[in-house]
Amino acid sequence: MKEQDIDSDRIDEAVLALMFLTLHDLDRTSGTCRAWKPFDWDALGRLYKRGLIQNPVGKKKSVGLTSAGRERCEQQFRRLFCASRKP
Repeated sequence: MKEQDIDSDRIDEAVLALMFLTLHDLDRTSGTCRAWKPFDWDALGRLYKRGLIQNPVGKKKSVGLTSAGRERCEQQFRRLFCASRKP
């Protein structure tokens, strides 16, 4: 597969959605939380540049999500991985 065939935006959305599975340490005041970061560093860097996560570089095994990132994370998880409910 050629690198130009890869849609990095779609990869980033999937990484963000998978972070939903490992959310922890929710700060109810700011709306931020943390998620484990065993994901591709390039994707984490792009999410950081978009303002959805805090800087992932460091020794911690988790990364902080901004309040916007936390909301987007849940939206993408539901969109990509939840079965649609039919009446």
